[in-house]
Amino acid sequence: MKSAQIAAQLYTIRDHCTQAADFAASMRKIRAIGYTAVQISGVGPIPEAELVAVCRDEGLTICATHEPGAKILDETAQVIDRLGALQCPLTAYPFPAGIDFKDEAALETLTRKLDLAGEKLRRAGITLSYHNHAIEFVKFRGVPFLDYLYQNTHPENLSAEIDTFWIHYGGGDVVEWCRKLRGRLPLIHLKDYGYTTENKHTYCEIGAGTLPFNRILAEAEASGCTCFVVEQDTTPGDPFVSLRQSYDYLCAHHLS
Repeated sequence: MKSAQIAAQLYTIRDHCTQAADFAASMRKIRAIGYTAVQISGVGPIPEAELVAVCRDEGLTICATHEPGAKILDETAQVIDRLGALQCPLTAYPFPAGIDFKDEAALETLTRKLDLAGEKLRRAGITLSYHNHAIEFVKFRGVPFLDYLYQNTHPENLSAEIDTFWIHYGGGDVVEWCRKLRGRLPLIHLKDYGYTTENKHTYCEIGAGTLPFNRILAEAEASGCTCFVVEQDTTPGDPFVSLRQSYDYLCAHHLS
């Protein structure tokens, strides 16, 4: 992994990106930490041209986005237009909101529509990935739904944006999932998994938790991953401090 491949997921600092001026100040802080790329997610209703201009002026690349799931599935042309305006080649389906995982037909429909949307995006030069949480480890036809999803979509139409925390939380092996998705893993969410003294799981900075990042990063690279996105859903204090801690750890221990 190269330092230029480490990106910051802006959902981590979503409370600091609601207005254009705050977004600009936040991008300046992100670049000062050392990041050279960001994934757009959780920001306020800021015009695409302004997002691009601010990131460009701060020396940041928009490597990926999250777009609303319903838009990806049902208004794909609008997503294509937005990604074109952002000059961004990757987006990810963020969460199966509103999908009843007890309804077989709903899961079949989700799988089919993701494949169709991915085909439309691919023809426009955009890669669609699926961002997992833990719910995808619910069994569906004898296997976790996440397995079913990738088995029943075309690799050229649907890639993966696995989330290391949620794979582990759902009972999966992160290293094995990186291996399983070889050739289908353009980006990965790096999020460490920790425990509190109250015996509750918690999000924590990379290197501060329990996940084996030496093995995870090596397998992700072998699987073709080129964008390593640091995300932390909640932080114990200033999210910029947490993003710096994760970035410094990755640079100190995992650069090739």
